[in-house]
Amino acid sequence: MVVFRKSYTPPKFNKKEIFRYAQCNGTDIEIENLVEECLAECKNAFTYNVCYCELPIKIENEEIDLRFTKSDSKALLKNLKGCERIVLFGATVGIEIDRLIAKYSRISPAKAVFFQAIGAERIEALCDLFNREITARYLAENLYTRPRFSPGYGDFALDSQRDIFSVLDCARQIGLSLNDSLLMSPSKSVTAIIGISDKKTDCKIPCNNCTKADCTFRRNE
Repeated sequence: MVVFRKSYTPPKFNKKEIFRYAQCNGTDIEIENLVEECLAECKNAFTYNVCYCELPIKIENEEIDLRFTKSDSKALLKNLKGCERIVLFGATVGIEIDRLIAKYSRISPAKAVFFQAIGAERIEALCDLFNREITARYLAENLYTRPRFSPGYGDFALDSQRDIFSVLDCARQIGLSLNDSLLMSPSKSVTAIIGISDKKTDCKIPCNNCTKADCTFRRNE
């Protein structure tokens, strides 16, 4: 098994998503100006790093053998049904946004909220960028990807993070660590599984934006 590491150029900021994460609509001019100030201050604070590997999996008797761990998660089983391979990845946008959040939590809580939202938008943008790249790569082999699925979704145990960090060597590869409470540092980071299947799905909408509650591949967020 080979773990790959890749760095990306910054994806374009999506202010609509930033406002969504901050739970405001962005129509207020003062809020708009505040976000612009935050963006100007943090636009160069991010790094965009991913480490990943491909692994064969085996599903038997309602249990998934992911090679690095075994899981009886029904939600993950539903997501990976029909898959024989996965891409396992870790992604982070770096520690500087955590420092800005900590700084402004003391001196400007309003700015801290928007730095949190910007950080959330950045890590999701990075994951989406990686996801699109992986999807295109496997599509060239007439294979299809499933929605990414992370520990903590549904009944997929959060403590699976330990096994993921071990197999990907996240600390050495991208500077991402996991503490005893299963919190990641930097905080704006993600680990996830992408199923690879020869069966196409029609899902193109992120689960948290989708109203199809009975979807076979829905993540419980």
